[in-house]
Amino acid sequence: MHARVRLLGHPVHQMLVVFPLGLLATAVVFDIIYLVSNSQVMAAVSYWMIAAGLIGGLVAAPFGTIDWLGIPAGTRAKRIGAMHGGGNVLVLLLFALSFFLRDTGYAPGLAQMVWSFAGAAIALVTAWLGGELVDRLGIGVDEDAGINASSSLHKRHVAAGK
Repeated sequence: MHARVRLLGHPVHQMLVVFPLGLLATAVVFDIIYLVSNSQVMAAVSYWMIAAGLIGGLVAAPFGTIDWLGIPAGTRAKRIGAMHGGGNVLVLLLFALSFFLRDTGYAPGLAQMVWSFAGAAIALVTAWLGGELVDRLGIGVDEDAGINASSSLHKRHVAAGK
């Protein structure tokens, strides 16, 4: 089942989701570096990574929702997609809580980092669920996919939005 919203023949949600995943995971890495080094620069980098990751998540989410609405009801894919999307809403909420509870000087206390660490742990699960949707259940995969498939830039894919 191919994704409903595509750009140049590829699913938009799958293109965008790498940004919040990467940015939010990297924010956790910089929080850990801050814990070890007490470097205010690392705290500031983490703060702004979270901000960018939250924006990225808000941009990616509507495209995932549109794709999820196209999955037939009563299927395993619909259930997995609901857990994936709901879990990612929780991830964004946890990171947002961490972001808004941080001091204006960016330096987080352990309590603020707990929220982002919990968000990162849940993101590992929701990322696996997203992989299950694509790799196992074929959601977002073009019906013509194969090792000798034509380019996604072929007129049929791009012009028809397929």
